[in-house]
Amino acid sequence: MDTANERLESQMRFLIEADKLKEVFRQTILTQSRRPENDAEHSWHFALMIITLAEHSIHQPLDVLRVLKMVLIHDLVEIDAGDTFAYDSKNMVDQLERESVAADRIFGLLPPDQTAEFRALWDEFEAMDTPESKFAAACDRFHPMLLNCLTEGHAWQKHGVTHDRVVARNQHIVKGSPRLWTYALNMIDEAVKKGHLPPAVH
Repeated sequence: MDTANERLESQMRFLIEADKLKEVFRQTILTQSRRPENDAEHSWHFALMIITLAEHSIHQPLDVLRVLKMVLIHDLVEIDAGDTFAYDSKNMVDQLERESVAADRIFGLLPPDQTAEFRALWDEFEAMDTPESKFAAACDRFHPMLLNCLTEGHAWQKHGVTHDRVVARNQHIVKGSPRLWTYALNMIDEAVKKGHLPPAVH
């Protein structure tokens, strides 16, 4: 087999593996059918959010293509590591370790140059210290809040999450987009008023 064919075979193995993301389900539910959202659906809507809201990033100009690459590969590690609910403190303890091992395996299916590129993008997202990763992280945190607000606080109510925990978990949105964070705060305050998100426990 020549080098070009070997490269294509590696890329196909990766893409076939990536299809499994459709089978990883999240705690958020869809607004219409109310079934659990899967990771691939999240990644698609997340990517659409980046394209639509890029102008609201605090950092301009923004390399939108780089952000999209991060967005579309970020959750692939959950094929192995599973989805860790944002407010599950127990499972979050070793989340990065589990996901790093998964990143090594899944991105390792690719040709070496793409393995290095995809892993670097994944690490950049995790570090949240570049303009692109800060905006990616902002939208990643905003997305499940939006779905919770549109489904009467389904995941919040199911897991007993309160307003103060939502604010604490998501406040770094401001580092990517202060405008988006202001919108998010208004959105979750409205959820409290409607009884969909319990107020802070004192």
